[in-house]
Amino acid sequence: MKYYPADRVRVIALAGHSGSGKTSLAEAMLFDSGALTRLGRTEDGNTVSDSDPEEKRRGISISLATMPVEWQGYKITVLDTPGYVDFMGEVYSAVSAVDAVLLVIDAVSGVEVGTELAWQVARDANVPVIVYVNKMARENASMELAMNSLRGSLDGTFVPVQLPIGKEAGFNGVVDLLSGQAYLGVEGKKAPVPADMVDQVEEAHTELMDVAAEGDDDLLEKYLETMELTSAEMNRGFRAAVRNGSVVPVCFGDATHNIGIRALMTLLTEIVPSFQNGAGTKALDAHGEPIVIKPDASGPTILFAFKTVADPFVGKLTYFRVVSGEAHMDESRLYNPRAATEERLGQFYVMRGKEQINVDRLALGDVGALAKLGETVTGDTLCPQKSQVQVIGPTYPNPLFEVSVMPKTQQDSAKMGPAMSRLQEQDPTVTWRFEGGTGQTILSGMGDIHIEVAVHNLQEKFGVGVETAVPKVPFKETISRSATEVYRHKKQTGGAGQFAEVHMEVRPIEGGQGFEYDTSRIFGGSISNSFFPSIEKGIRSILEQGVVAGYPVEGVRAEIYDGKMHPVDSKDIAFQIAGREAFRRAFEKAGPVLLEPISLVKVTVPDEYVGDIIGDLNTKRAIVLGMGQERGKSVIEAKVPQAELQRYAAELRSLTQGRGIYTVEPSHYAAVPSNIAHDIIEAARKEREEEK
Repeated sequence: MKYYPADRVRVIALAGHSGSGKTSLAEAMLFDSGALTRLGRTEDGNTVSDSDPEEKRRGISISLATMPVEWQGYKITVLDTPGYVDFMGEVYSAVSAVDAVLLVIDAVSGVEVGTELAWQVARDANVPVIVYVNKMARENASMELAMNSLRGSLDGTFVPVQLPIGKEAGFNGVVDLLSGQAYLGVEGKKAPVPADMVDQVEEAHTELMDVAAEGDDDLLEKYLETMELTSAEMNRGFRAAVRNGSVVPVCFGDATHNIGIRALMTLLTEIVPSFQNGAGTKALDAHGEPIVIKPDASGPTILFAFKTVADPFVGKLTYFRVVSGEAHMDESRLYNPRAATEERLGQFYVMRGKEQINVDRLALGDVGALAKLGETVTGDTLCPQKSQVQVIGPTYPNPLFEVSVMPKTQQDSAKMGPAMSRLQEQDPTVTWRFEGGTGQTILSGMGDIHIEVAVHNLQEKFGVGVETAVPKVPFKETISRSATEVYRHKKQTGGAGQFAEVHMEVRPIEGGQGFEYDTSRIFGGSISNSFFPSIEKGIRSILEQGVVAGYPVEGVRAEIYDGKMHPVDSKDIAFQIAGREAFRRAFEKAGPVLLEPISLVKVTVPDEYVGDIIGDLNTKRAIVLGMGQERGKSVIEAKVPQAELQRYAAELRSLTQGRGIYTVEPSHYAAVPSNIAHDIIEAARKEREEEK
């Protein structure tokens, strides 16, 4: 693939709801540009974008794929992203590295939940959006319905920049309003505007001219004087309006029938702003101060890693964007400030799905890939060591769905941790941790399908077999009042014996966190200072395993106020045992309380589902904090016990037909109701007995 200068490079993310036709659109763009000799179909599993075996098996996109399209002297790099909500992390990654988002919607279905999420990601990142209304050849497809859906669901100014020619099965092309040219059929042949559309085109062209004039102050002044703009002036003003987000262009076509694709690609080269003319990239300097990296082709080479892929054959592939300077093969090393290490650069690639195309040079704003970087992961920056900067990457959503994972074999156990860390490197919305309170390894993701794919990849890509289960809730144990206990440990076996007596009081700690140990009330040498650490060691030996239900102890202060010792038989082990048993018995007398984690949940749903959602939350022991409106949807905030949320992603999807979304974050710990606590304690007791 030849070198394209910065002004001829465009990077576009395809985003939208699952099934809207993003992958088919990318395939049609490749075919029309001559990169493919036949048009693949998602149903047949032979598209360039969905090349992963798991994507073919499920029939959906799982991870973003990059595809360079060469068109009329331009290079349009398309980042095809998944539309399924579980894989929205890929949209965040893609949007951090593009000039614009092409939001694809189904002409019949209109705006769906995946559309809304992708729209918000793009708006939050301040990235221009262009809408592509796909499947115009479907029965009941309508420009009017699609425009009404956009304007009724999303908070943008949507202006058609094309008009469809024909309806449903008769759809045969588009009229480009900027050029006043019609494009017909699969070949996109230029033709005059159909006679029956002249008035409609004239009206839409005037609306477009108004928008273009408002995008540039000089143009607006001229337009108010003459009420006319040239084609070049319209393009200039419209580009400015697209760049600042004041207008959202709407295009039409049908990717499966390959109609309107050529006109779309031409339009993208004309109205999408190039990276070199942008405002620059937000970053932090070597001192952590915010700066903006200017898009300077002659500046130092700076690469931003927006995606990491674990390839079982090639190894790790790092996808990057050139945010300063150019990427040259003679640049053998760059520095990673986060990892504080130099990375040796190898061959540069341009990726077309799984195909690796060797290139020697990539311009400012272009996208490429490097293999086998040592420490670089998603979100990292590579730069000269003398010019250290770190690009500010996207903030990914918190995981919503968790499972506990257990290795199938001893060999899997040794490899499980490193393999899950590599999963997290390539998808920041997958995380894992060891939960000390339950002794389980927890794998977290955005939903059940997301976790299923992660577990599949552990096996297929990293050779690690795991079994999954519903995680235990990380309860904690505490006390509700003070209590005292005297415990004497005495053991005589004929030789040297063991003797220790400990007088202990336990008290709740205000705030309910941590553990405190105090010996300040001891006086008179009743216990030697040398045995104080032994008593504490005995107490701490049961803090993690708990007293009443096997969960960690929190919010307790243990005070030693008296005791006895023997000049010969008192020793370290005796005071450990005495300290442990005195604490256990005092704890049991001090009104033990089981604490559960409470989460702050924010559920966003269409208004018609509010009653169902609140009713369901009430069955989950939730405290509804309030309701509001956000972008035309109802937002319900509530505090909900974590135990009630373990499968909420699937439940919400079922309740709202996939139209509800939610976020969750830790809030605090609260006492478990006594009837529920009794069942938990009994279950823990039976589990301990079975283990014995």
